[in-house]
Amino acid sequence: MDRRLQIVVDAHDPRGLGAFWADVLGYVEEPPPPGFSTWEETLQGWGLPEDRWNDAYAIVDPDGGGPRLFLQKVPEGKVAKNRLHLDVGQPGRARGEEPDKAAVRARADELVARGATHVREFDDPAQGFWIVLQDPEGNEFCLV
Repeated sequence: MDRRLQIVVDAHDPRGLGAFWADVLGYVEEPPPPGFSTWEETLQGWGLPEDRWNDAYAIVDPDGGGPRLFLQKVPEGKVAKNRLHLDVGQPGRARGEEPDKAAVRARADELVARGATHVREFDDPAQGFWIVLQDPEGNEFCLV
């Protein structure tokens, strides 16, 4: 049984939202399949009309450890709170280590400049410090 994890995100603009999440996660565009040097060449080779080239987009962990993020185009928009969200930690921080609040705030500011929306900041003695953001299409996630 294949036990790899893929996270699928519905989007209006898979390529644009994928570029945002690549920045958030430190991911890269998934390389084109063998025999093709670019995705444009791949999609042309498959005979996909150009108006469908943004139907899907995938990003991957360059080190191969994290799950693939697959973004698929859907016609409807997000209308309610996520039932699932991602908690994104800061690079170099060990699990269980207290976050550097200034670093988390600085990263939140960077992501807001890239299109995220700042929702709320939490500083709870029992649960820790985190900032809730929304990606450019309104999906909530937390910086921890």
